[in-house]
Amino acid sequence: MPLTLTVLGAASPHPGPDRPCSGYLLAGGGAEVWVDAGPGTFAALQRHTDPARLTAIWISHLHADHSADLLAAAYAFAFGGMTPAAPVPVYAPQDCARRLAGFFGRPDTEFLKGVFDFRALYDGHDVRHWNLRLTARAVAHDTEAYGLRAECQGSVLAYSGDSGPCAALTELAARADLFLCEADIDEHRGGEHFPQVHLTPEDAGRVAREARVRELLVTHVGPTLTRAAATARAAEAFGRPARAALEGDSHSL
Repeated sequence: MPLTLTVLGAASPHPGPDRPCSGYLLAGGGAEVWVDAGPGTFAALQRHTDPARLTAIWISHLHADHSADLLAAAYAFAFGGMTPAAPVPVYAPQDCARRLAGFFGRPDTEFLKGVFDFRALYDGHDVRHWNLRLTARAVAHDTEAYGLRAECQGSVLAYSGDSGPCAALTELAARADLFLCEADIDEHRGGEHFPQVHLTPEDAGRVAREARVRELLVTHVGPTLTRAAATARAAEAFGRPARAALEGDSHSL
């Protein structure tokens, strides 16, 4: 089975009509992994697979536009008749279980163990499910955040998550067949009080060029840009054509 990425949502920073926030279905090597769980993506996920059959869930960081639909999944798995055969591994920053429990007004997380098996990410975290290997790298954001490198039978997908320019992102994307990269902002704000925690389209294209990726897929385009403009600007910096991540599209590597 080839490595396939299906775009569930790519909106930033909030969902719109038929445009969920960040979320993707990664399938290959016998595994199916829900990557990021932005608002609206659990509904979109059901168009492409039975969520109860997920091999794992992988969360880049805990901002709501990347993680809030874990709540929808918790309700579906616990009360909605989609109960998985075993708790689904959730690879996420350390505080994920506690934050999810907070939605239920619970100080403990034990009640979640019937549906989720939380496993903390860290820089260099590496796990294999069947023939799909998932490696995390810490990236530059205003909270604990990770990019993802997925490898399956010789194919490589890299995903930026939310990140500012950093060496780890370029290393993560090195020679990837497909680089799914955010281009959230039109320009960087100056000064030391404004750390660079997102990428411009030019940043995305530059990282793709330096990492020598085969294909660039632009995602998480913020409200000050259009997807068309962001993709065109990223392509100019990349020196090659680029595409925009569109809801419902699947990309086989």
